[in-house]
Formats: sequence, structure tokens, C-alpha cells
Amino acid sequence: APWDAVILDLSLPERDGLDILRQWRQQGKDVPVLILTARDALDQRVEGLQLGADDYLCKPFALTEVAARLQALIRRRHGQLQPELRHGNVVLIPGSHSVMREGEAIALKSRELALLELFMRNPGRVLTRSQLEEKLYNWDADVSSNAVEVHIHHLRKKLGSQFIRTLHGVGYTLGDAECDQ
Repeated sequence: APWDAVILDLSLPERDGLDILRQWRQQGKDVPVLILTARDALDQRVEGLQLGADDYLCKPFALTEVAARLQALIRRRHGQLQPELRHGNVVLIPGSHSVMREGEAIALKSRELALLELFMRNPGRVLTRSQLEEKLYNWDADVSSNAVEVHIHHLRKKLGSQFIRTLHGVGYTLGDAECDQ
């Protein structure tokens, strides 16, 4: 994720913050979210937490408390142990940002690593180019038309030509784990 954490106000001018949170979680975005709001009823706080908020702080609040809560969310996220992801002879250890193929370390750039993790967390799922762009880039990023294809090309060179399959006109998916890579 491009952010360590997100502060989300529920009272946005165009859209309800809970709708945004619900959409993020449905899309698999796991960035820690701290809700800041004037909505302080118990049922509203419970709803926010059940929708995937990591913390909920009601107005008024001290900025020092906001900073402390954000630091705690970030600390917990970076400190949590994430299980390794495997596909065939490739192992990715998300917390350490390391990738191994047949026991040898593979150097990946940050976007390649993010792309690989996305595929390995969604085995068997076809991901469209627009889904991949949304996960890899900020909302305001100026993404060239073939950026995803370039990253996939680099991953194939490093991990094997059959590691990621192209389904023409549809998207991309992980190749067969048993194929010759």
C-alpha cells in the first residue's frame, strides 16, 4: 500500500466515510484506518470497527492522541508476522520483502514486489489491468498506458515466462505452480 495508515473522517462532503471504508475492505485494501468523527454513539463506533476500521476516535480530541494512535497502528502493522506466500518454487515473505526462487534470493523493485504479492494473495483469480493499476498506484498517480505490462514483463524475466499468464482481453493470473519455470 502506498500509505502506512489512513485517517478517515466519516462526514465527507460528497460521500459517507463508512461507504469508502466498506469499499476499500471489499477491494482487499488492508491499510490501517483510524476513523475521526463527531459520530460518538456506541452503535456507530461498533459499525465502524466491524466494517474494518482499526481504531475510532471521537471529536473533540487532542492531536497528540491522534499521533499516538497512528503510531500504534503503524507499529502493529509492521510488527505483525505475516505467513510466507508460496506458488510453485517461489516463496514471498511479505514482512521482510524477500522473494526466493528455488532457494535463491530474487531482487525485485517495489512495484514488482507489490504486484507479485497481489497475485500470490489471489491465486486462481483473474485480475484486470485496471484492478492492478488501482492496487499499485495512488489515486492521483499519472500511470503510463503500459506500466502494468512492463512490471509483468520484468516479473516473468525474473521468475519464469509462465509464472504469470495473460488471458487476452480479460486480465492476468498466476500460471500453473507445476509448470517449468
